[in-house]
Amino acid sequence: MAWMMLIFAGLMEVLGVIGIKRVAANNNWPNNILMIGSFIVSFQFLLQALETIPLSTGYAVWTGIGTVGAAIVGMAFFREPRNVMRIACIIGIVGCVVGLKLTE
Repeated sequence: MAWMMLIFAGLMEVLGVIGIKRVAANNNWPNNILMIGSFIVSFQFLLQALETIPLSTGYAVWTGIGTVGAAIVGMAFFREPRNVMRIACIIGIVGCVVGLKLTE
């Protein structure tokens, strides 16, 4: 259950990053609520997950999900560059996150 909470926390972090991008483009209440609300939910689920999962593993997985998610969302929706090196790095991050889970 803790891992599901951690994954959800990471996904909410991605939603918060989308909120940051939207606030940068149009600073209004709905975008601020999306950004702030997503980060609050993300932190709450991260805190719950860290009651069971070691801090170093949990934080690394959470930031890994956020980093990979933000990169994918950026490429898919915000016309950020897509190149072989960037995709290779994303795959590397995913590999490291999986490795952390396997070594726990």
